[in-house]
Amino acid sequence: MTSRRIGTLRLNSGYIYRSTGDSTRRTRRTTAMSTYSPATGRMVSHNMVTTQFELDGYRVTRTLGVVRGIVVRSRSIFGTIGAGLQTIIGGNITLLTNLCEKTRSEAFDLMLQHAAELGGNAVVGARYDATEIMQGVTEVLAYGTAVYVEPAK
Repeated sequence: MTSRRIGTLRLNSGYIYRSTGDSTRRTRRTTAMSTYSPATGRMVSHNMVTTQFELDGYRVTRTLGVVRGIVVRSRSIFGTIGAGLQTIIGGNITLLTNLCEKTRSEAFDLMLQHAAELGGNAVVGARYDATEIMQGVTEVLAYGTAVYVEPAK
């Protein structure tokens, strides 16, 4: 059983545990459409994001607009030296792979928070874009359209 702690909330397979002071309240998670975000009290769930413009099994009731998550990241001098050494050896450059994966994940989560702030419970048409702003500094943008969906009848 996996759990993760988010602020004062812990999500455990099917249950939500909210800690308030000395007590913890357990409630059953009722939908797969929302999880917790400190800013708004909820965040769009990863399974409610698609690159398609429709979400199977749901119908869009409101389109809320474009949402984005932007992260600008640079490598440290040690990361640059380490990656340089890995290029000499060849193969997968794990230092850069890990940095890219972490950056994309952060941009994705920021996009989901933005969608929740607009009142959405899903994101359609999700995409990534990356731009090198200057040597060694890269912007990663995750974007899509925030929507409010309901289960199809």
